[in-house]
Amino acid sequence: MNDKTPSGLPSGLQAESPNQEKFASRLRSKREELGLTQQDLATKIGVSLTSIQNYEAGRIPRGEHLIALSRELSCSIDWILTGDTSLSTPKGSQEADQAPAEDVQRSGYTLIPKVKARLNAGTGSLETSAETIGHYAFKTQFLKRKGNSTRMVLMDIHGDSMNPVLEDRDTVLIDESQNEILSGCMFAVGVDDAVFVKYVDCEPGMLILRSRNERYKPIEVPMTGDLADTVRIIGRVVWSCREYGG
Repeated sequence: MNDKTPSGLPSGLQAESPNQEKFASRLRSKREELGLTQQDLATKIGVSLTSIQNYEAGRIPRGEHLIALSRELSCSIDWILTGDTSLSTPKGSQEADQAPAEDVQRSGYTLIPKVKARLNAGTGSLETSAETIGHYAFKTQFLKRKGNSTRMVLMDIHGDSMNPVLEDRDTVLIDESQNEILSGCMFAVGVDDAVFVKYVDCEPGMLILRSRNERYKPIEVPMTGDLADTVRIIGRVVWSCREYGG
């Protein structure tokens, strides 16, 4: 039985669009040019063999894996995504360490950091330096519709207080520039050293943090006194995603 499509890709994994098919072809040809097997490349960039097979079937890698591919294949992210040969990223050069994020932006994507939830005391923002655990590429135009991409971070959800809207281990995109309270909207809220995602309402002299799960009672925070100083609106939740599987 022939398990290849006319494009040469494994059946069931064919590229979804001509651009993705061209991306897959460039990636495959560059890997073969360097004499690397799919397993070799997977090991070098720290992903599974299945991931490389999916990339060569047209699936676009997430941000940190695009950067790793750029470095291991000695080419720019611009070229990987679009075929643009105006820039090159020689492996080991100083430019190689600076180019990936710029390449992503030129290709119509923006890298957003994913962070561990830790409140930067006194500022009401997420600590994103030592706590960054990866970067993910989003369409720049999509982010512009959502808010200010330069102030956005990704954060995983833990717990079930927002079920069924958000489930344990979902990922949310938070715009830290949107920290003015809009009643009924979902915000990341810092309380002491913890960060929660809640619906936020304002009542006279009181901030109400509401869960979606009815098993959790609303948290009432007086807007005066010591307790008020421990609560900060970090940013508005503008998008979420859920990964299925093991």
